[in-house]
Amino acid sequence: MNTQLKIAGQSSELLGLGSILIGSLPATLMTGDAPDRYTVEAVFTRKTDRDEVAAIQGSATRAYLSAHGYSTVELRVADRRLEIANTNLEELRDGLAARIAERLAEISVGITAAREVAAHLFQDASQREQVRAAAVAALAGSVSFARRPAADVSDDDARIEDWFEEGGSLRP
Repeated sequence: MNTQLKIAGQSSELLGLGSILIGSLPATLMTGDAPDRYTVEAVFTRKTDRDEVAAIQGSATRAYLSAHGYSTVELRVADRRLEIANTNLEELRDGLAARIAERLAEISVGITAAREVAAHLFQDASQREQVRAAAVAALAGSVSFARRPAADVSDDDARIEDWFEEGGSLRP
């Protein structure tokens, strides 16, 4: 069976980042008073869900960034924006942006795969429950509360006689 399940609330599009919010950048950039590190806000390509937010802000993402040389960078989700703290535009341009994009894609793929597995398990369990419920209903339907006819004494005597004739007992 090769069916595709539509998981409610989940887009098939990988989570990514579009553009940087220029208005959120320090006003002193490219001046003598510009800070070395600051927070850069970027807009997501689609709305994030709670699992994605947890993964983006989680320890695995911090470890990923640290392993790639960005141990001071912190990611926070704020509505449809990703706040990238303790960085600068040059660092983003020179590789951090690509690393963040890779991590967001990994998160999307991982969450989608986990949800598909859970949906298939749920579907299988639901089908097994339907089969079980049908079997219970069929068994319950086979029960009859109708009275059985009373046994006729002469009928019992005939059965006993048949039993004797078949060799079921020695005659006295």
